[in-house]
Formats: sequence, C-alpha cells, structure tokens
Amino acid sequence: MTRSADVAVYGATAGGAIAAIAAATEGASVVLVEPGRHVGGMLSGGLGRTDVERQEHLVGGLAEEVFRRIGSRSGERLAWRFEPHVAEAVLVDWLADAGVTVQLGHELRDCVVAGRRIRSVATAAASRIEAATWIDASYEGDLLAAAGAGFAVGRESRALHGERWAGRREILPNPHQFRAPVSALDAAGEVLPRVVPYDSIGLPGEGDGKVQAYCYRICLTSAEDRLPLSAPPGYEPARYELAARYFTSLAREGIPANLHDGIGISELPGAKVDVNSHGPVSTDLLGASWAYPTADAATRAAIRAEHRDWAQGLLHFLVSDASVPAVIADELARYGYPADEFVDEGGWPHQLYVREARRLIGEHVLTEADVLDGRVPGDTIGMGGYNIDIREVQWVACPISRFPDVHQEVLVEGYLSVPVRPYGIPYRALLPRRSELENLLVSTCVSSSAVAFASFRMEPQFMIAGHAAGVAAAQASRRSVAAHDVDVGALRARLEEHGQRLQAR
Repeated sequence: MTRSADVAVYGATAGGAIAAIAAATEGASVVLVEPGRHVGGMLSGGLGRTDVERQEHLVGGLAEEVFRRIGSRSGERLAWRFEPHVAEAVLVDWLADAGVTVQLGHELRDCVVAGRRIRSVATAAASRIEAATWIDASYEGDLLAAAGAGFAVGRESRALHGERWAGRREILPNPHQFRAPVSALDAAGEVLPRVVPYDSIGLPGEGDGKVQAYCYRICLTSAEDRLPLSAPPGYEPARYELAARYFTSLAREGIPANLHDGIGISELPGAKVDVNSHGPVSTDLLGASWAYPTADAATRAAIRAEHRDWAQGLLHFLVSDASVPAVIADELARYGYPADEFVDEGGWPHQLYVREARRLIGEHVLTEADVLDGRVPGDTIGMGGYNIDIREVQWVACPISRFPDVHQEVLVEGYLSVPVRPYGIPYRALLPRRSELENLLVSTCVSSSAVAFASFRMEPQFMIAGHAAGVAAAQASRRSVAAHDVDVGALRARLEEHGQRLQAR
C-alpha cells in the first residue's frame, strides 16, 4: 500500500508527534511513521520527571502546550512531572484532533532518493510512504542515514571543534563515582566483565566514538496492586559483583550508604516514582550502548533486551541480596511495577533511553562555544538551556597507588555536567547539507558536536525543534521549495505566534 502526504515524519517520539501536529496545524496533510507500538518516546516511556531545571522559562510553543495539556488532566496549570500513560494519552488524542495519520509498527526498510530529494520510504509493514517534505524525529537518525545525509557518532577530539569538554574525560570525583575502593580483578587476577583496562582508553581529550550509557527510565509505584520486583529469567546475582563489592567496601570504610549509591528516585503523581540511574553501578549499563546507534534491527533488539535484563536484575538484587545496605533495600522494597503503566510489557517501559545516537552533519554544527557563550543567531527557531549533561561511558580498571602497592581499582569515566547560558537553536542545525538532501529536516539528531548535543538532548528541546521542523516542512511543501529555501523570517514569526521562545527572557 502506498500513502502520500505533504509531510511525513519518521519517529513518533514526543518531538516527532509535535512536528506532525505543527505541520498539520499549518494545513499540511501529515503521516507519522513509527517503528514501535507507542507514541511519545521517552515522554511516555518512563521519563516522567521532565529535564527542565533552570530552563522552564525557555519552553514555549507546542512544547509548553504538551505540559499544559498533561497538567489539565490533574488540575494543574503545567505538569513537569506526570504518569507516563497520561503523556501518551495526551499525544494520541492531540494527533487525532489534528488529523495526523499515525502508522505504528512501520520500521524503515529502504529509502528512495533522487535529485537530492527523498521520494519514498518503504517500511517493514509492506507500506510505502511518499511525501514532499520529510522530518527525521527518531532518536537514532535512521532516516537521515538511509537517505545519505552525513552524520557523526560518539565522542570527538578536543581539536575538532576546539572544545574544552570534548573527548575522553579525566577520571575525577563526581556524584556517579565510587566513594570507596573496589577491586577490578576477579579471583584469577583477570579484569571483571565490562570493566576496561586503563591502558586501552586513550588520553584525555581524544575522540573515541563512544556514546554515553543508556538505561530504562523505570516507573515504579507504592500502590497496593503493584507488581513485585521479580528476578528476570536467567538472573545471576554474580552479574552485580561490582555493586556487591562497592556496598561491602562502603561498610568496611565506615562510609554510610544512601539510596543514590544504587539508584535515583523522583516522585511522580499517582503514588509513582521515576527511577533513573545514579551512582557508579546502577540502571545504566556502561559500554552496552556503543554499538547501538548504527546497528541493525536484530542487534538493537538484543541490546534493548540486555539493558532490560540488567535493570530488572539490578532492582531484584537491590531488594534481595545480603550485600545491599538496609537503607537501600528497605526503601526500594516499598515499590513495585505499576499495573496501569506499560500494560503490554508487564509494567516495563517500551522505550530504551537512547541518550545519543547519530548526529547530523548539516548546514551548521552547533558546538560547545554556542551553548557556553549563549549565542542566539538570527535563524534561531527555539531556545535551549539545559546543562551539558553526559552520563557515564565506561568502568575502567585504574592503577591506584596505595602504599606500598598499586591496586587495580574500578573508577567511572565519562560523566560530565557543565552549566550553559540560554542559547538559540539555529534553523540551519536542522538541515542536511544542501549538496546531500533538500527535503529533509532533522529535529532530534540535530547537527551538533557531541558536547553541544549533550545539552540539547532533552525532551523539551526535541519538542521545541520538532515544532519548528513541522511548521517549516509545511511551508516548504506549500511553496514547493527546498527546506533550505524556507523563509526563515516568516517561520520565526509563525513560531512566535504559537508562543515559541526565540530569546531568553
């Protein structure tokens, strides 16, 4: 079956849903294509605690309207914290009201490009979509890659863009670091699984193409009908040897343990909490994300399964293993999986938290200087302002001198949090190079360095960029012009009419 539309959006992330709604609001016929079975990406996939600290005033337009609509269902003006199923229901209803055709279970199979234009996309559901203008709103950047746009993956060297915070990080104290010595070696003197030797990680500032750790943002509840934190099939407590050693070392050193040594918990409405990785051994599975960005479907499915098994096993370990301090086990024992969330997955989130994957190399590359200096270029289509936020990358066996010996101890490498000034997201960062493609906009995997993307990569910014991409795509389709030839002044004016913030206030 072939379906034609003015605008096609690939990826029903929250940013993709907003892009589709924005284009439809501008009068375009729109089809939203999603490889999975749900709408909303991380917004409906467990990230109920929105990353908006110190940037709430920058979120406007349709992104703000999402949080307003979510809040209206519980009597709030705006809801930055919410139950995942509420976010999904809001987006599903809004898409229907906007007249967007939503196709779930349509994974991209091939892309036909002619004359620097995407002509059609075929999906695994034996469907072909044709559109005048396309938007890639996926977390992985699969459409931009299939269409032949240039992209980058992982950490770059400091020299590439002259960025202080680029590349391999120095191994320094931080909130996710081990607070007590943990041996990196097993009984045979070999490095523990998933721990990498110090000599293999390169020098600080070198690029290595590695991406930060992924996890599942797990929703738990204290309600009476909660489901138990049961062990996954094939559960092996030995898999959490690092955690067991860490807790034992904390006790030996006389350092009081706390919940953040295992996980982070944020309160949500409805007696629920959002669980995020926190501490040196948590729901993030370090190193398991590196192959994901460019992997095929089968490999990605295996990586998702590995992350799920790891996190489910960790939660069970934290409530059942004798090595776990009571302050952690007792607190977590209050919770279970919610019976009314992710019902088709037994309470488990449907979306892996893909913190970064491909990044477009487009008409303008957003860099560290743009976000640290708070640059607001003339083609700004929305504002960003979240910290440069890079999670752990790898567990490293480091040679630590403790007189009179040198010990191989595990430390975490990669974590970074650096404040930025409010900055403008340039329209050019949504555009592939004109020499490659003319009818594609990219609203999630935007053109940026790894460092700048670590600030941009939050759901509010994805929706802000999606809003702009949707309006621009509708304008390009209506005028039959390349995305590069959209009247940026008219685009900005229209976005301002929608309440989009185009400067800090």
